Amino acid sequence: MNVKYLIPFVDAAYEVLKAEAHYQMKRGQLSLEKGPYITDEVTVLLSLVGDITGTVFYSMNVQTVLNIISVILGEELVELDALAQSGIAELGNVITGRASVKLSHTGFESTISPPTLMIGKGATISTLDLPRLVVPLEGVAGKIVIHLALQESQTKGANAALLAVPPAPLQS
Repeated sequence: MNVKYLIPFVDAAYEVLKAEAHYQMKRGQLSLEKGPYITDEVTVLLSLVGDITGTVFYSMNVQTVLNIISVILGEELVELDALAQSGIAELGNVITGRASVKLSHTGFESTISPPTLMIGKGATISTLDLPRLVVPLEGVAGKIVIHLALQESQTKGANAALLAVPPAPLQS
């Protein structure tokens, strides 16, 4: 996996967490994992399709979710209820959306999926043969670990080329 895909995600996470939750996060040691991903207590999953394809996981414990979403909402949350779940899923969506825009500025257009939320520690998710670049972020709210299983599409730019081709006339 190319490390150049990492920078937009780390920058986006810093920007969004600082703007929305007023948290400064510090990046920990990067690593590359080739085996299956084992979920933490809460995992937000999003997929990218286009010039960059793959999956992004944001993993954290329940207390980190409650800390972050409590600050964003301005009220203390004490359980991982529907509001907290919706909030953390949307936070992952915003970070990934911002990273996608940053990737587009470097020539890589991609569309993101709606977020999926997995609750429960220990589920196994395979990214098949695609290794994951693992980026831990730590701050007073807790620890968020970003797993990036991304690759450049074999057909980079093909979608744009298809859009530029006028449709064939209909036969009657």
